[in-house]
Amino acid sequence: MAVDDEHFRKFVETRYVDLLRVAYHLTGSTQDAEDLVQAALVKVMRRWRRVDDPMAYLRRVMINHHISVWRRHRMHEVLTFFFPERPTRDMTETVAERRALYEAMQELTPRTRAVIVLRYVVDLPEAEVAATLGCSVGSVKSRASRGLARLRLALAADPAPTGTTKMTGVAP
Repeated sequence: MAVDDEHFRKFVETRYVDLLRVAYHLTGSTQDAEDLVQAALVKVMRRWRRVDDPMAYLRRVMINHHISVWRRHRMHEVLTFFFPERPTRDMTETVAERRALYEAMQELTPRTRAVIVLRYVVDLPEAEVAATLGCSVGSVKSRASRGLARLRLALAADPAPTGTTKMTGVAP
């Protein structure tokens, strides 16, 4: 195993969870996120020696790959939200809010979703988001503004997401 191979392996071991989190927010699906990370790692592995900033480069590869796949398969997929384990306390409202947020995120275009994920989930500054996506800071600002407005509108329009009911305190 070459030094670069060992460096790549250690990088993947330490940063895989971070990559998976970004991919999950881009795709909305655990399986699709795993596939996206694997595809990005395969692409980056070939160029590993020439990569200066691996996380930024991998985020860019994941976003480009996700947009490419989205363009090829523009079918509407309805995602559901399931937790892998049961919470120890009642988190009904939190789960419903997250489900509504993820459903609203899936309505955004992939580029807008990428801006929202990089800016507010990964917490990158606007300049770094612009550099990652290869666009201007103004474009990042306008996409973030429009994306957040669409999310606010979608979340305000659907206060009780599908599959949940509001408790009124009145027994049936």
